[in-house]
Amino acid sequence: MLTSTPEDLAAAGQDGTYRCWATAYPLHETSSIPLGSHDATSPRLAMRWLRERTRNVTDQLDMAYAQPGRYWLRDETEHERALAYLTAGTAYQLTLHDENTRYVLVAYPPGATP
Repeated sequence: MLTSTPEDLAAAGQDGTYRCWATAYPLHETSSIPLGSHDATSPRLAMRWLRERTRNVTDQLDMAYAQPGRYWLRDETEHERALAYLTAGTAYQLTLHDENTRYVLVAYPPGATP
């Protein structure tokens, strides 16, 4: 299942960096597994990182679980919507999963805190 959930975050200072991260949350585990992070200088670069990391995650999933991520990778309308969120100061989150793990990929605009 794929969910794209914006979170409205108040900017508490502007440092110009879009913070991106990806984390895996294994079912029945007490700790998460970081899959990478990146500081981008623009919303477009943050989206580029999200697309690259989403491609990496979907490449590791079985076909049925990879389909939502592959669909998201081709969905230009959704990419433009995410870009608009980031430009407006709102975080963007993409969640993918398989039978044992939830994968969360997020981009936060400058000044926002997770």
